[in-house]
Amino acid sequence: MNRITKPVIALLVLAITLSCAVSKQRKFNAKQVYKSPDLIITQITANTFLHVSYKQTNDFGNVPCNGLVVRSGSETMVFDTPTNDKSAGELIKWIKETLKCKVNAVIPTHFHDDCLGGLNAFHAAGIPSYANAGTIALATANNLPVPQHSFTDSLRLSVGIETVTARFFGEGHTKDNVVGYFAGENVMFGGCLIKALKASRGFTGDANLDTWSGTVQKVKAAYPDVKVVVPGHGAYGDKRLLDYTIKLFEVK
Repeated sequence: MNRITKPVIALLVLAITLSCAVSKQRKFNAKQVYKSPDLIITQITANTFLHVSYKQTNDFGNVPCNGLVVRSGSETMVFDTPTNDKSAGELIKWIKETLKCKVNAVIPTHFHDDCLGGLNAFHAAGIPSYANAGTIALATANNLPVPQHSFTDSLRLSVGIETVTARFFGEGHTKDNVVGYFAGENVMFGGCLIKALKASRGFTGDANLDTWSGTVQKVKAAYPDVKVVVPGHGAYGDKRLLDYTIKLFEVK
């Protein structure tokens, strides 16, 4: 049997130590980077930022509503607007003045006003909006701000050297809900289709409860490498949010 010499052992120890150090460096510590009475922005990965605004409701009180900013170089893209034009204006100003970035586009992930309530502020700033054709039809029918450009099954947009996608997998929270994905960092914006861990079913007045679980199963299969999952409300996490949502809406 070959004997392992002391120099070889030392090299192995060094390699393991360096490997652990690299792993620690890759872990990103989230940090709050902006806060006002109407808007909170938290950096959750090197190039993604969670924006949280608020919607007063009769059934659930003052509800925090999530959206996501994705950055590559000096360009950004936003999934879901803040809930009103005032907080949307704050977000746009912060992106331009603090991040020093251009906003290429905004994508509301369904027709409710927690996704597009601040859309007019984006249009006033000259920022184009894109949405599922179903979202445009439902926003129009409900006298809500209407996105400018439509897509059917999926959309790809460039942000710096990266791309983001929005894709319709089926009905769930609403008939039109889409999922956003930033492949550069394997971050998913699930919107209200995806629930935070331990969350209730929430508002289901426009939902398809028969298909919701199956729709999320398709999402899970399409993005096996996802690392961060951001729901429409509540705490973000990992792919366990997908499993939780699938189970929450399973048809018994």
